[in-house]
Amino acid sequence: MTEANDQTTPPPARHDGPVEAQFGPHRFYAGEGGSEEFRGARFDVADLRGVRFTDCDLTGMTIRDGWLVDVSISGYLSNVTVNGVDVSDFVSAELDRRHPERVQFREGQTSGYFRAMWDTIERLWAQATERAGRLPAAALTAQVNEEWSFAQTLRHLVFITDAWASRAVLDEEMPYHPIGLPQSWYPAADAAGLGIDLAAEPGYDDILAARADRMAVVRRIVAGLTDDGLGRLCRRSPAPGYPEEERTVAGCIAVVMDEEIEHYRFAVRDLAVLESG
Repeated sequence: MTEANDQTTPPPARHDGPVEAQFGPHRFYAGEGGSEEFRGARFDVADLRGVRFTDCDLTGMTIRDGWLVDVSISGYLSNVTVNGVDVSDFVSAELDRRHPERVQFREGQTSGYFRAMWDTIERLWAQATERAGRLPAAALTAQVNEEWSFAQTLRHLVFITDAWASRAVLDEEMPYHPIGLPQSWYPAADAAGLGIDLAAEPGYDDILAARADRMAVVRRIVAGLTDDGLGRLCRRSPAPGYPEEERTVAGCIAVVMDEEIEHYRFAVRDLAVLESG
């Protein structure tokens, strides 16, 4: 299940000059391995079959007279033209049709809106978890196309709740569950400093218990929300290493919900593959 957008705003739609590269829409810095080796490169009559780009900034890329068959693209899309047709709006509209929770998420930011949105998220994930529970145990840790497994996705959402809800909104200094899973690029030393063992392989029942506990945290937060409190500034960053910037309660809760919605989309996509297998 692909890592989703752990940030508050999408990258810019256009670049008019040199700017810092966006290494995947969920990153806020390149981390180890970031490279400019191929910036401005040109491939002519090249055999690129099977090539894979992960967390790459492909802004301004041109494919001319290419042969694209069995191609899979996921990420932030804007001004993406295929054979002279900008497909960005079509892709967005089709995703909205398949996942109406995306539309609901954009409808507003009042306290009542957040409560209704969390109702939807709880319902969708209950359905997804029920589907996953009908699969063989090995399928829960199986990675489809090298993406996160269903179990890893739940662990990541535990971390997201700890970071953006418990630490940022509730102002808890060290709320991190040891089986939480940060973004794949988050430095291992920083994760260890949070008490997280990236090499851990917890049992699925333990993952479900941690996930249920963290979802209850968000439920308590949204239950007590008031419209006046949504603009309160949060004192702590989500985790060490995150940019120091102004964050409101509404913004932090929106990140949690955006992560929940996007990871649900990836999860049910991969569940369908596992079910068919």
